[in-house]
Amino acid sequence: MGSLFRSEEMALCQLFLQSEAAYACVSELGELGLVQFRDLNPDVNAFQRKFVNEVRRCDEMERKLRYLEKEIKKDGIPMLDTGESPEAPQPREMIDLEATFEKLENELREVNQNAEALKRNFLELTELKHILRKTQVFFDEQEGGLNHTTESMTRALITDEVRTAGASMGPVQLGFMEKSIEREDYLPCFVAGVISREKLPAFERMLWRACRGNVFLRQAMIESPLEDPTNGDQVYKSVFIIFFQGDQLKTRVKKICEGFRATLYPCPEAPADRREMAMGVMTRIEDLNTVLGQTQDHRHRVLVAAAKNLKNWFVKVRKIKAIYHTLNLFNLDVTQKCLIAECWVPLLDIETIQLALRRGTERSGSSVPPILNRMQTFENPPTYNRTNKFTKAFQALIDAYGVASYREMNPAPYTIITFPFLFAVMFGDLGHGAIMALFGLWMIRKEKGLAAQKTDNEIWNIFFGGRYIIFLMGVFSMYTGLIYNDIFSKSLNIFGSHWHLSYNKSTVWNNNYLQLSPATSDYEGTPYPFGMDPIWQVASSNKIVFQNAYKMKISIIFGVLHMIFGVIMSWHNHTYFRNRLSLLYEFIPQLLFLVVLFFYLVLLMFIKWNRYAATNAFPMTEACAPSILITFIDMVLFKNSKAPGKDCNIYMFAGQSFFQTIFVLIALACIPVMLLGKPIKIMQARKLANEEVQPITGASDAEVGGMSNGGGSHGGGGEHHDEEEMSEIFIHQGIHTIEYVLGSVSHTASYLRLWALSLAHAQLAEVLWSMVLSLGLNKEGWLGGIFLTVVFAFWAVLTVGILVLMEGLSAFLHTLRLHWVEFQSKFYMGHGYAFQPFSFDTIIENGGAVTETE
Repeated sequence: MGSLFRSEEMALCQLFLQSEAAYACVSELGELGLVQFRDLNPDVNAFQRKFVNEVRRCDEMERKLRYLEKEIKKDGIPMLDTGESPEAPQPREMIDLEATFEKLENELREVNQNAEALKRNFLELTELKHILRKTQVFFDEQEGGLNHTTESMTRALITDEVRTAGASMGPVQLGFMEKSIEREDYLPCFVAGVISREKLPAFERMLWRACRGNVFLRQAMIESPLEDPTNGDQVYKSVFIIFFQGDQLKTRVKKICEGFRATLYPCPEAPADRREMAMGVMTRIEDLNTVLGQTQDHRHRVLVAAAKNLKNWFVKVRKIKAIYHTLNLFNLDVTQKCLIAECWVPLLDIETIQLALRRGTERSGSSVPPILNRMQTFENPPTYNRTNKFTKAFQALIDAYGVASYREMNPAPYTIITFPFLFAVMFGDLGHGAIMALFGLWMIRKEKGLAAQKTDNEIWNIFFGGRYIIFLMGVFSMYTGLIYNDIFSKSLNIFGSHWHLSYNKSTVWNNNYLQLSPATSDYEGTPYPFGMDPIWQVASSNKIVFQNAYKMKISIIFGVLHMIFGVIMSWHNHTYFRNRLSLLYEFIPQLLFLVVLFFYLVLLMFIKWNRYAATNAFPMTEACAPSILITFIDMVLFKNSKAPGKDCNIYMFAGQSFFQTIFVLIALACIPVMLLGKPIKIMQARKLANEEVQPITGASDAEVGGMSNGGGSHGGGGEHHDEEEMSEIFIHQGIHTIEYVLGSVSHTASYLRLWALSLAHAQLAEVLWSMVLSLGLNKEGWLGGIFLTVVFAFWAVLTVGILVLMEGLSAFLHTLRLHWVEFQSKFYMGHGYAFQPFSFDTIIENGGAVTETE
């Protein structure tokens, strides 16, 4: 089989590169993305490797680019992204890039520092402007009499809390202030400043308590917020002015202001001085506005110029870093002139890799060609499955269970069909499937634009990554919806019904318990051309019974066929790895066990459908049809039950009892073969090898064990028992046998989830129609139209939210379980490890993170 059904054949190669050409050659391999390098210096610390200085230089350049990116995003400047990936620069170009980034960072930091200083000056001048404006009111009142104004305002501004604090101080302290106010020689000192509005109440209380009520505070709010120059936040502040007497209180007041981070400003007492200062402040503010505007324009020009090249700079730096990180995995020869590497490469791409190495050598100007030698190894190679944008999502579903062992059968190609089909069996509805298919088709049509957005929304990335799965699930659901004849819980009457009423119609319509008989002229006698007859949608008494029987049987049929296909896949693994023991003592008994029991159960369903009908003559009528479930139970228990009716036959065909007995005996005989066949053969082979080979050649136990490995060839999918004890082999085989025998029963029953979820989905759709949308359809008149619009919107939201999203997710998870457990457990080991090539595309997609290889 081709690589579509198995992973690529891999080869371990040794690569010799001249030191001067190593950078260019690794760059070409990174563009190619087909080589996985191994670390030849696992014991060497990352800080002691040859190219650690170059990696640090790249880290520093990335830091500077991230700083530029942060500043560009802060200003909302769009960054040019052409979608192109520039080539990795030459090592000598690193100096130019470093100089460019250093210049940009220094210039931007200088501009930011100047802008911050200017904003700080602007803030101080603005606060001073508000102080001069707000305090002017107080000084205007001062002209009417200092003592009277001060006394009245002091008493008016004492709050209840201050009064309480003053009462606790006693009459002596309050009296001191009142006497001080009445003194003719009272010459108060004052300070003015600005404080954050949220700190003002605590500031006022602290002043009163620390100064024992001997201060007078007045404050006014600044209406517009002020910009903090440090972080750009908008802060609301208030202007305050504090009057006090004496140097001791002055020192205390200033310390309190400093503790509350209040800013103090000079405020002259003379009106002429205040007016002169205010005019000077306004002039300086205008000048600062001009300088700030020019600074911001210059900063904007610098960032716009950087934004044009930022994406390309990021790509270049990350490529350089990835190259040097990869070169650190290489070994140096004794002459220090040659780098030696080991790498895994796909066997079919060796010529392509050699051409890339040749291009790198020519770019570097080296005259010594690189050497790529294939090495012999007994290690398990990595698993590499080629994918495209269509198969990538399906392969991801398989790898989520476990990466396939090397050259093991890959279930992904078959999952492309079986996954959406089994999903559709549970989700079958033409309308819901159309919604899902249209959503998937929209993502497919717009995939280039949507992929270029590169959002960090994890849920959206999951939906977009699985767009082809969503589209196929929707298309298959439309198909099964046509089979079920179900669209939003209603039917399509395409071909007309094959059922007709031959007597009083009113009697039938008014009686829910009357049923039409297919043995009469009510039924045309021919199957419906496609899908289910629409008449079943209006049936009330036996609709659920009929659909349950139909969906339950097809669930078992699909499940048994799916499991048999999984067992057949194991045959391909055994034959490819030449595992003769597993082929004889695992595959054959497993297939026989599954066929003689469960495939026979499926055959009984088709025999019953074919032989029994209401129009047949007795005893092949519908009433005499035996129960398949009872028949299967009797078959396993070697017993016969009673016939369904008088003179009815309990068997469907001649010799059924004999065949059933033979089938059960074959199934029972398969169990000891699976349990003991392979371990006994391995034990016999080891004993024979010890008797014949070891006396002659002196072979070791491990070599003898290798001869008894059933002919398994090299590869991760083969089973090797070279160093296993026989007791471990018997235990492992016993667990495997018990798991398969019991699993065959439980897995068959597990496929009944197809029936259960299909029934639940149909019933939920019918509930939404009958209890929501039908309410709007029953209203008449123009009010009924408005009511229908509202009800339809509500019904549409519930349909998309519950039936499409929630039910779709539920059906998806159940389908995933059927593939992981019921299907893949029959043949899929999943013990491999993924091929992780050195690829620039992957590194750039991951944001510059370099994947560690083995």
